[in-house]
Amino acid sequence: MTVAVVVAVVVIVAVAVAVGLVLRTRTSSDGVDSFRRQIDALSPEARRPTVDQVKNVERPGDDEPEDQ
Repeated sequence: MTVAVVVAVVVIVAVAVAVGLVLRTRTSSDGVDSFRRQIDALSPEARRPTVDQVKNVERPGDDEPEDQ
């Protein structure tokens, strides 16, 4: 009886450790992916649409014809 309880406890602890390692590993890679996405968002290519929008707003009257 005591042996069965000890074996059950060891199996439960082993499963808990395995689940913890899997979740920790997954979180680490998600953190790296998140960091890469943030860095990519700072690249000139990613910012170009926003910069173009700001430039268009800064130039009032460009949308109107010049003949008026």
